[in-house]
Formats: sequence, C-alpha cells, structure tokens
Amino acid sequence: MANDSKTITLPVTGMSCAACQVHVERALRETPGVSAAQVNLMNHRARITFDPAIAQPEELIDAVREAGYDAALPAEDAAPMHDHNDASDAGTLKTRAFATVAGGGVAMLLSMPLMHGRGSAFDRVMMSIFPWLYQIPHFVLAYTLLLMTLIGMFWAGWPIYRGAFKAARHGTSNMNTLVSLGTISAFLYSAAATIDPQVFTRHGLRPELYYESILLILGFLLLGKWLEARAKHRTLDALEAFAKMQPETARVLRDSSEVEIPLASVQSGDTVLVRPGERIPVDGVVVTGTSSVDESLVTGEARPVPRNPGDRLIGGSVNYDGALTYRATSIGADSVLGQMLRLMEDAQSAKAPMQQLADRVSAIFVPIVLALAVLTFVLWVWLDPAEGVSRAFAVAVTVLVIACPCAMGLAVPAALTVAIGRGARMGILFKGGESVECLAHVDTVVLDKTGTLTTGKPQITTVVPASEWSATEVLSIAASLERQSEHPLAHAVLQKALSDGIALSTASELRAIPGKGITGVVDRHSVAAGNAALMLDLGIALPSTINSNATATILHIAVDGKYCGHLEAEDALRSGAKEAMHELHALGVKTMILTGDNMQAAQHIAQAAGIDQVKAELLPEAKLAAIRELQSEGRKVAMVGDGINDAAALAQADAGLAIGTGTDLAREAGDAILLRGEPQQIVDAIRLARQTVHVMRQNLGWALGYNVVGIPVAAGALYPVLGIFLSPVIASAAMALSSVSVLSNSLRLRSSKI
Repeated sequence: MANDSKTITLPVTGMSCAACQVHVERALRETPGVSAAQVNLMNHRARITFDPAIAQPEELIDAVREAGYDAALPAEDAAPMHDHNDASDAGTLKTRAFATVAGGGVAMLLSMPLMHGRGSAFDRVMMSIFPWLYQIPHFVLAYTLLLMTLIGMFWAGWPIYRGAFKAARHGTSNMNTLVSLGTISAFLYSAAATIDPQVFTRHGLRPELYYESILLILGFLLLGKWLEARAKHRTLDALEAFAKMQPETARVLRDSSEVEIPLASVQSGDTVLVRPGERIPVDGVVVTGTSSVDESLVTGEARPVPRNPGDRLIGGSVNYDGALTYRATSIGADSVLGQMLRLMEDAQSAKAPMQQLADRVSAIFVPIVLALAVLTFVLWVWLDPAEGVSRAFAVAVTVLVIACPCAMGLAVPAALTVAIGRGARMGILFKGGESVECLAHVDTVVLDKTGTLTTGKPQITTVVPASEWSATEVLSIAASLERQSEHPLAHAVLQKALSDGIALSTASELRAIPGKGITGVVDRHSVAAGNAALMLDLGIALPSTINSNATATILHIAVDGKYCGHLEAEDALRSGAKEAMHELHALGVKTMILTGDNMQAAQHIAQAAGIDQVKAELLPEAKLAAIRELQSEGRKVAMVGDGINDAAALAQADAGLAIGTGTDLAREAGDAILLRGEPQQIVDAIRLARQTVHVMRQNLGWALGYNVVGIPVAAGALYPVLGIFLSPVIASAAMALSSVSVLSNSLRLRSSKI
C-alpha cells in the first residue's frame, strides 16, 4: 500500500449482530485498494484505510450496499461518536417493543380457549374470570389472532424481515435470519391451522396456533434492542462528553471590536475572549488576565490549575474566576481535544486480540444454528412420532429464536468502549484494544528518569569551571548552545543564565546527538555540551577531579576540543512516585529505571522511589537492547517515557506508556498516553487494563456459554431428564437478556474502583 493511503470512517446502517459486522468487514476488505477495514458494532461505524488512487469513498459505500447493508459519507458536522437520530430511534424501539409485548399478552389471553379444554382447573378459573371469552366461537378467535399477528409482524417486525431479506439476497445470514425464519414459519403453520385445520387432523397432526408466541418473540426482541440501545448510549457517554465539550461559538476581537462567531470560523492567531464560568473554545496562550481553569475532563486533573499570561489553555476546559484574553493556536483536529477525540475514536475502532475469537465464531454461527434447527426438527419427528411434526416444529423454532450472535459481537467492544471513556476521564488515552490487553499482562515496568519519575524541571545548582575559565564564561557558552534545544536540562541552563543576567551569543550548525548532547558553533568556536559519552566520542578527556553531588546530573562543556567545565543540575522526584511504585509491587509488577543519566543520580532517584533495579548511562539503542533482554527472559514489559528520545524503546515494549504534554499528543509513540504524566497514572492504567480484560473474558464467557447451554436446552435436552421443553417465548426473552447482560456487565467499569 502506498504511503499516501487515506483513512475514512463511514456510518453503517442495518447491522444487527456480530455476523453483520463480519459480512461488512469482509466486503470492505475484498474491495480493491482497501488495506484495512474495521467495523464497530457499538457505534455502527466502519474505519477503512484505502489507496485513493485505486478506490474512492463511493466505491466503499457500494461495497457495503452490495453486502446488504447501507453506508453514507460522514457529514461535516457529524458527531464522532453517535448518530444524531439515536434518541428518536430508541423512542421508536420503545414504542414498538411495549406495544408488541402488550399485543402478545392480549393474544395469549385470546388463545386460552383455543389451547385448553373446558375441564381443567386452569380453564375453570379462567372461565370464572373471563366468562365472555369462552363464549366467543373458536373460529372468530383464531381469525382475530391471525389478523392481529399479521399487523404486528408488519408493524413491529418489518425491519427484521427486511434485514433478513437483504442478507438472503446477498447470500449471507444474520440474527434477523434466525428470527425471521422462526416467526414466519410459526405464522404460516398457524395460518394453515386456522384456515384449514382438517389438513392437519387428517395426517395425525395437531393444528397448533403460535400467534401469541410470534408477537411475544418480536416484542421481547425489540425490548432487548431498546434496552441494548440504552446501554450502548450509557456505554458511550464518556466519549460523548468529550465531543460536546467545545462551545458552538467564540468571542474574538476583529478590528478592535468584540464579535461572536461560529467556532469553525476561528483562525489560528485570533484574539479570543473568555469570561468567568465559560468554556474555553479553542487552544491558545494567555495574553492578558489571570484565572484558574478546570481541565479535569481533558487531563483528569481534579484540581483547577492557575493560568497567567504566557500559559497555555486547552479548548473545552472551563474558565473559573477571571476574564482572559488569549491568542488562538491549535484549531479543530489539531487541538488537544481534537487529537483526543481522534485517538479515542481510533481506539474504539481498533480490535482487541480477544475479539478475533468472537469474529471467527460469528462468521459461522448463523449457518450452524440453521443446520442445528433442521437437525432438531428431524430428530424430534423420529424420536417422538406420537407428537410428530407439531412438537418438532415448536422445538426447532425455539432453537432458532434462542440463538444470539449479538452478545458475542458486543462482548469485547462494549467493555473496551467503557474502558476507553473511563481512562480518558482519568487522563489516560488508550490507543486500542490491543494496547489494553498488552498492558493487562505486564509484569515489569521500565521507566525513564527525567520527566517521568522526576518533575522534568531540573535546576542548575553548581557551575564548575576548569582552570583558565570562569563560571560566567562556562554558563554563557552552555546557554548560547542550548537555547534552541527542547531538552529539560537545556531549559534549566537557559533559565540559570537569564536569572544571572548573562549575555548570550547566537549558535549555529547545531546538531543534536540522541542520548548524548548537542554540538554547534558559538562565536566561531566549536562547542559541545553533553554527558561523558559525548566527551568520549569527541576525544575529550574528563578531569579526574570531578566529584559531583550524588544527586546531580552532570552537563560537560567543551570548546574547540578542550574541556572547559561542567554544570550540575538536580531534579525533584515527582509527588506520589514512591507510593505508585509501592502499588506496582503490590500488583506483582517489578520496576526498573533505564536512563542516560549517570549512575549516582539514577540510584538516588531509585532509592527515593523504591525501584527494584537501575541501568544508567544508556544510549537510546542500549535502552532498546535492555527491553529486548527482559522480553527474552519471558517478561511482559511496559516502558514509560517521554515519547521522543524513548520512541524506539516505547515501540519495542509490550506496552508503551508515553508521557503526554497536551499539544504533543499526536507524535507520541506509545500504546497509551498519560496526559498528566503522574506516576500514579501508571498504576491506574494497569489496573484499568486488567479490569477491562477481566470483564471482556466474563462477557465472552457469558456469550459463548449462553449459546452452548441455551441451544441444547432449546432443542429439548432437558426433556428426557425433567420432562420439560423451553417455550419459544421464554427463548426470545433469554435472547434479549444475553446482549443486555453483556452491556450491563461492561458498564460496571464506569464506577469500579481503580
């Protein structure tokens, strides 16, 4: 596939179960030019990666339609998580469900005189309660039931039958197929028994009527779909909250006047005004004003954070107590919130490895159930000739109705969707189901030191010049060279020089050497600043008199190939690091520091935080080798780093946890992003991942176990032992319950203790 491949997310309609999902995915993947296609049954969307030189979005839509479903190009203003019609669809489902169940109840009452004789105790009770009912001629009751059922099937069941017809026309099958075959067969049998019952009696068959079963099957199915839709909406609530965080308009200064414009019209560089209590419309940097801002829905930080001139603002956060004027920076998809929404939508679309089992089962599920229903019918005709076709027919219908591939299709994505939303509210962004599963199995956490275990804001404590150099000269040279670097140590050097009022020169020919330092030209002199490894590469001998503070990081400075001094910097341990490491140990997870810093500084941090093992003075490739060594020992490794210098190590680890800094979300290399970068988030991410995988397994166990147990029971497995058969009505209620149970179980992740 060419590097210029594109990705598009299409809304897909008509899917009702996991089998539908499999059919749509297969149709898309077989389309020329498509390299990947993932269909999500939770939000009814298909994410497709394709080569625009070979395929166009319209062809992808055609492929979905050819499979028997429908799709459309995403609307410009469509919410990324839900369809706008969800609420009205749920309302229609509710109305149809309750009306059909009520109709089934009436049909059951009208069927009483037809199902029983007048001599049983039950009939005597019913006759005393409804004497008028038993006075109605049987043929009137039968034709009334036929008409009621026909109306109910068209009104309530038409979407189901249409879905089954579309699937059959394209040579596929789904849950609609099973329900349609069961209810239509039952209706035809009942209609024939109503119109000409003598045909049955002449052949030794009972003219059974299943009208009430048909209506109750459809009613319970629709009731289950309505409950499922409600549960899905609750499952997606956390993601939906992010989509609604930005206001629709913003106030900006245009020609010195304050004007309110649509959010889409805001441009980078605009001056935006926000009052107390309002949501910040777009990302930016404060120009004037001071306030405190609630960023909890974006970063998971519960406490309001102070914002002063020069500080950044994140769109979607809430301004508390001060008016602010700020300059807009990142807009739309490039904003922090836009990137978060994209990452969450990507994560929701990405399948967990556990989903592969469900997909394989779903692909063959419906044909197997159809075959089992036919086999059940034949066996009961042979095993119970006295009851003959009547009982065999009822049992076969029960088998068709009880089978439910929906629960298997929802088992993994439902849990994953809730976990992604819960994680996002905690400031943890998972990048997909595989990321969650991998993190759940981690037994070793490897951490970078600077910016991960420490605050990432070191301070220069000492400047030690070599002979013939002054401290001012060494600091000036170092700051002039480091002023364009983004490394935390470079900021510390520059801050020290500025606070001391030292004049800086312009550096040129800058070259950053990963894991070692930086070189360049300052005032026509070749200058280098970095660790001992850089000095060794440049052939510069370090004085034997260097004896740094055990807690300090050393930055060596050289000019024209000669050593001229070093700077010592100290960085504070992050708040909560020691407690987080203790909790990791309680989870059975070993901890290790991999850092490019010197061994003394690394050991000091390790002892303070209670970390098991330390490897220091490592280049990026040495960190990569260390992780591979751990993996060769059978360890499942999570790497925690800043996502830039540690990109290779993050990618190699079984699970990479990148420290997020808001605007840098898109370039992170990890499987998950810790927005606040606090050590406690490592513990929270692992606990949430483990809980999620546990719920996934429970859901799959329930979905598979339900069918493994339910289908044999429906086929009459209990009759030889207990003498009972499962009613088609009870089977339909159980089918509806299976999907709702899976979704309800997944919703436990929203409030479970982390």
